[in-house]
Amino acid sequence: MTNRRNRPELPQATRALDRLKYEVADELGLADDIAERGWGEMTTREVGLIGGNMVKKMVRFAEQEMAARDTTNQPK
Repeated sequence: MTNRRNRPELPQATRALDRLKYEVADELGLADDIAERGWGEMTTREVGLIGGNMVKKMVRFAEQEMAARDTTNQPK
């Protein structure tokens, strides 16, 4: 069942988030399972592992972006 409230804040980010989801699944060795069984047959633990790792990557990306902005905005 699809949760209709689970939408990206920016609709134009949907494709990038899907790519990230598959990238993380591949890194975790779950890509073959997804291809065989489909997302609907993945366990809660597997999907949660993918989602948790996606969040870690997004936080890391945001921290890098903030650090880069902070260094470019420093007075000289």
